[in-house]
Order: sequence, then structure tokens, then C-alpha cells
Amino acid sequence: MKILTAAQIAEGDRITIERQGITSEELMERAGTLIFKQIHNRLQGAQIPVKIFCGIGNNGGDGLVVARHLVQHGYTVEVYVVNYTDKRSDDFLNNYEKFKETTKDWPQLIKEEDGIPEIDQGDFVIDAIFGIGLNRKIKGWMCKLIERINKSGAFVLAIDMPSGLFPDKISQSDAIVHADYTLSFQNPKLSFFLPDTMDYVGEFQVLDIAIDRQYLAEVKSETFLVGKEQAKILYKPRKPNSHKGDYGNILVAGGSYGKMGSVLLTATAAMHTGTGLCTLYIPESGYTIIQTGLPEAMVITDKNAKILSDFPKNFKADTVCFGPGAGTAEETVHSLENFLKKQKTPMLIDADGLNILSQHKGLQDLLPENSILTPHPGELKRLLGKWKDDIEKLKLAKEFSKKYKVIIVIKGTHTMIINRDEIYINTSGNPGMATAGSGDVLSGVITSLLGQKYDPPVAAVLGVYLHGLCGDIIAADEGFEGLTAGMIAQNMGSAFKALFENQEIA
Repeated sequence: MKILTAAQIAEGDRITIERQGITSEELMERAGTLIFKQIHNRLQGAQIPVKIFCGIGNNGGDGLVVARHLVQHGYTVEVYVVNYTDKRSDDFLNNYEKFKETTKDWPQLIKEEDGIPEIDQGDFVIDAIFGIGLNRKIKGWMCKLIERINKSGAFVLAIDMPSGLFPDKISQSDAIVHADYTLSFQNPKLSFFLPDTMDYVGEFQVLDIAIDRQYLAEVKSETFLVGKEQAKILYKPRKPNSHKGDYGNILVAGGSYGKMGSVLLTATAAMHTGTGLCTLYIPESGYTIIQTGLPEAMVITDKNAKILSDFPKNFKADTVCFGPGAGTAEETVHSLENFLKKQKTPMLIDADGLNILSQHKGLQDLLPENSILTPHPGELKRLLGKWKDDIEKLKLAKEFSKKYKVIIVIKGTHTMIINRDEIYINTSGNPGMATAGSGDVLSGVITSLLGQKYDPPVAAVLGVYLHGLCGDIIAADEGFEGLTAGMIAQNMGSAFKALFENQEIA
């Protein structure tokens, strides 16, 4: 699914009106009616006090459509028009008149702080103040209104997006509605997935308001949402007549004294993701650990007992994963440098491999084209430098990706894969995966797919989705707190199975 900018969303509305032969008011009625149906399906006529705050633009018009339908179905509704300017959209005015005709009542006008109503914990608040039309931060008494909504303890539903939030940039204001649930039109917005802004959105649902299909198919986007259907398309089925050599010979290099579990998790995940042959290059002290923990893997030990000091000579692998548990000792840095000077095919670098790249910038020029880097936020900051907000972070990541011709996997709640100018946002995964070793497992999953000849961007996107999907499957049985990285590593097969099952994972 494409993530569109505010300008593209507005253009989609315009084209839909033109091609479907409808008015903008009719499109607003369609959108507002869908919002009402979602509310009505949940409330089922329950007499909860509903307070709707409507701006005076099109988002407020949507709110008035919802209000009218709620009143017609017997709900107790109070409508407040937030009068922050004298300008009103035509569709707002038309629905204002329709509301008065239907209810024989006038919405209450708020034009200063003294007019802000009390909001109780038991209220159901609908935020229809700004939507995507906001282009500046909220000031004055409007901040007090939003503060009262947020402090009320009431359940807050946002129409399209929480007021004060921008669809594709970061607001510098603290006056943003904290929604419990957001019903968004046609496409989710980028801000729903950014660490800086996602908490304002709460849970969200996208409603299909039948924007012109040709427009949606043809409009250009650099940002995409990855779900089950997208992941299924990327999967390459195995051929019946095949052998282990067809599914990749990978090398996992890492580990140091006391940190051997990292490479064990990586290699275990790779084997359970379908790797044909897996060899680990580790310090000598890890030999017994690996041979006992993963008998399917082969082991090459460094001459140094505790750290990596020299890559194995003349070892050929389809791809290499470097970094989990490797440490940043001087000998390890030289070992990686010498390896990168010879390595020509894409590889994956994680953990201490990323820290080495951050500390020794010259090594970044040696990265093989289309290699995959998998930083968590701290590693990313060391790699890119500081940023003021998530939008600048993505800009810096794109610039790095283009400069060094690599793919960056920014790990997080919604992991983002940066491939030059394109961003792929993952939708699988859960809070239980915020646990030690989860990133090492992801490295193994992606490395395995690289070894199986998936194109590097595909390996990254599919690997991230499958990793999160496996975590969701386990969490459904074990809960978030019971989830460990080892469980994910050993159960990757369940994610492949679920990819082609109809039922959704809870």
C-alpha cells in the first residue's frame, strides 16, 4: 500500500470528484457515513455522552456528517464548532445547515477559552477539528481545548488523523490530540508510523472511501506499507527437484568471549529460514557452544581464543553476516577492513559491525553495493549523526543509502527499510520482540534470504516482515512477556506457513 503526501491525498479527492461525477459534499457524506457506521457498530445504541468537536474546514464537515447520523439514530450528542478563524469551507457550511435542519438545534460555538466545555471521563469524544488540512502549529486558546481533551480521560476518536498532527512532517507544538483510536480515509499517513508521532494516533483503521482506483494505481509514491499480501508476492517457492546447495552457503562472522549467544541466535534463525549451508566464523572459545547449540552448522575458529582477528582464507560463501557479538577490538577492525577490500557481493552488517563502521568512517567506502545494514536507533545515530526529528532522520538515511549504495533497516516498532529514495514500512511485530537477541535473529533471517538469491531489497523487506510475523504467532500463545529471541529463531517456519494461511494472527 502506498503512503501518500497531503498534496497527493487532496489531488485524489479532486480527481475522484471529477471522474465519478459527484460533488465534494457527496464525497464528504460518503466518508462521514463510513465513520458513523464504524461508531454505530461498536456502540450499538449505547447511551454514552458523545461530544464532537468540529473545526470549520472539511474535517469539521466530516464531523457534522457523523453528528447528524448519530442524532438520527438516537444517540446523545453535543456538537461544538471550534471557531478558530472566520473562514469556512463550503462543504462545512452545507453540512452545518443540514445538521440544524435535522436536529432543530444549533451547534455550540467555541471562540475563546471560556467557551471550552467540561469533558468527563465517561464521555466519548470525536475529534474533527483539523484533519490533514493543518499546515501550522496550533496556538492560543486552541491549545487549552486540546489540553482539556487530553486530560479528560475520555475515549477519544480522531477522524482521519488527530488534530495537531501533520501527515508527513513533525509538528513543533505540544498541542496535539492524543487519540485512542483513529479512523483514517483511504490511506494511512506517514506520521502514524514514526516514533515521534505514532503514540498520538492510538490504534488506527483505514476506511476505503472509494478514491479513484486509476489514480491510486498510477500516483507515484516513495513510501510503502508492507503487510501480508505484499510479503506473499515477494516469496519464492522451492522447487521439488533441489538440494542444499540451491539454498545458499552463508558465513556468519561474530562472537567474542561472553557474547557467543549472538552468533548462535543469528545462525539458528538462518537455518530455520531455509539456509542450505551455514558456517560460523568465531573465536576459538565459542567452538563447543556452537557445535552443541547448532549441530547443523559448521564452525571455523579464529586463532585468537576471545576475539576475531583474521577472516578465514579462501572461504567462499554466497553471502556474509558480520557483527553480532563481534566487539570492536583493534584486531577485529583490521580483520573487517581486510575482508571488505576483497568482498564484492552484498552482505549484511549488524551490531558491532555497525559500531566499527561508525568509528572508522573510511570503511563505509568499502561496503559492497546493495549490502544491508540493520541498526537499532542508537547504532543509527552513531552512523548518521544526530537529527532533530524523525523526518530529518529519514532524510539522512536516504542520503546515506544513496551515497554508499546500501540498504538500511531501521529497527523499531515499525521497522523501516530505506533503499535509496524508497521507504518500506513494516506492519508485523509486537512489543514482546523488544528483547535481547531479537535483532541478531533478524540478521540471520535476512542473511538467509540473501543466500537464497533474493534481491537485497526484497530480502530486507520480506525478512523484516517474516521476523515480525513469527513474533506475532508466538506472542499469541506466550504473551508479550514470555517471548524470547530464541523462540523466534527456532520457529521461523511458522511464519512461512502463516504467510499462506487465511486466518489472521491475533
